[in-house]
Amino acid sequence: MIWPTSSTTVDLAFLAANACESKKAKSTVVLEVGQITHMADYFVIAGAESAAQVRAIVDACDEILSSRGEKPKAIEGLREGRWVLLDFGNLIIHVLQEKERDYYKIEQFWNQGLIVDRKEWVEEI
Repeated sequence: MIWPTSSTTVDLAFLAANACESKKAKSTVVLEVGQITHMADYFVIAGAESAAQVRAIVDACDEILSSRGEKPKAIEGLREGRWVLLDFGNLIIHVLQEKERDYYKIEQFWNQGLIVDRKEWVEEI
């Protein structure tokens, strides 16, 4: 898939989701939440098996979005590596170890959001 050089928020969400997948993230989800919150238009949620994998996923997301001129407004939780939140304004990326993801169930909390069909964002190899 070829991504446009001028990216919309949905393009950035799809890029981030594919970056997560490139680091073997577990159960990556893209949620369209703009209709239910003013916090962001999209969430990307990805699971990891360890703090090292969380950091690798975060680095991959930051790298791909930075290559598009997007810098995070904030990164929270990186030192602990259990739940990292990258805030890009209209896009928020959550990378959680599976234990935290199972405990906090953020997909259920945001269940009013629209889950974007994986077929729409998965990068073809």
